[in-house]
Amino acid sequence: MIDTARVVADASSLDELLGVLADEPRYALDTEFHRERTYHPKVALVQFAWPGGIALVDPLAVDIRPLATLFRGPGLAVIHAAQQDLDVLTRACGAVPSRLFDTQLAAGFLGHATPSLGNLLSAELGVKLPKADRLSDWLRRPLSAGQEEYAAADVAHLLELHDRLVVQLESLGRLAWAEAECEELRVRPTGPGDPYDAWLKLKDVRTLRGRSRGVARAVAAWRERRAAELDLPVRFVLPDLAVLGIAQRPPTTTEELRQTRGVEERHARGSTANELLAAVREGLTHPVDLPETNGEELDRQLRPAVTLVSAWVSQLARDQRIDTALLATRADLVDLLRGDPDARLSHGWRAATVGEDIRHLVEGEAALAFDGRGGLRLLKLA
Repeated sequence: MIDTARVVADASSLDELLGVLADEPRYALDTEFHRERTYHPKVALVQFAWPGGIALVDPLAVDIRPLATLFRGPGLAVIHAAQQDLDVLTRACGAVPSRLFDTQLAAGFLGHATPSLGNLLSAELGVKLPKADRLSDWLRRPLSAGQEEYAAADVAHLLELHDRLVVQLESLGRLAWAEAECEELRVRPTGPGDPYDAWLKLKDVRTLRGRSRGVARAVAAWRERRAAELDLPVRFVLPDLAVLGIAQRPPTTTEELRQTRGVEERHARGSTANELLAAVREGLTHPVDLPETNGEELDRQLRPAVTLVSAWVSQLARDQRIDTALLATRADLVDLLRGDPDARLSHGWRAATVGEDIRHLVEGEAALAFDGRGGLRLLKLA
């Protein structure tokens, strides 16, 4: 049974909550938000749990920027799948917790592959979360009793889950690994990124050739900036089809723009048309190439090694009960093999667990052989 949560909907109640949480060494944290019809995520609820209770902070009723004071304090925030929460909190409060434990990330060091909170609680604590409406409108007020129960459940068991995961991680000597990954996640840049990189997200971007790439880059950057300014999803500003159509046959007049596939009448008149044509001219004068893929960045003679080593890393991850994506991604392997000094496999626990062995393989000091049971075995050569 979930403890009854109190709703915090005024400044004095928020101040009282912050006073309580400031004295807690750790607290559970989660957010509910929407971004379907906006460019920036719109926070709809912030949930907290601590040994003394559960609180649901309503950002539609109270200014939540004072949460930054709590986040800058020494308390440990326990969150499940924190990346999007950190994005939301950065925009809403201007701060993220100074210390973080991500239960989803930590569970990856115990053999769970990116588990949902429901699956992880069921596996580790035998707890079943209340069924949720996937399309629940968290911006609707008042919240229903079911919504409040679901929101409270998202934080109610996180501290107990944290305790259980820490015990298991310590027994395997992996707590420091998990804490290092949580810190890397905590300080990772948030937000939409450079507008001039937005074109790389286009589905058919690799079909573009020559000057079309520069046009796609400039037009997609314009769309990104415009969407941020209006706080609208980029597809509401200009659909992908129009970006690609403009790039493939760059228009020079409003009439040519109007005839481009995917371009609507509203795009081909007034300031919007002028800005789009200016972006086209910018793109034509600034050609650009697609960034090389990881495989293309690697010396041709070493490319087969990526496939072979990937198979061994996947087996090692299964044997040691670590999520493969945590141990080493394909990009991590390529970075190491091409000698990148900042390769993640060159430092910390990854270097000791897998990085050094890969170096021995590439340098001919070790070999991989089948173990007779369908697996691979690393052999050090004399």
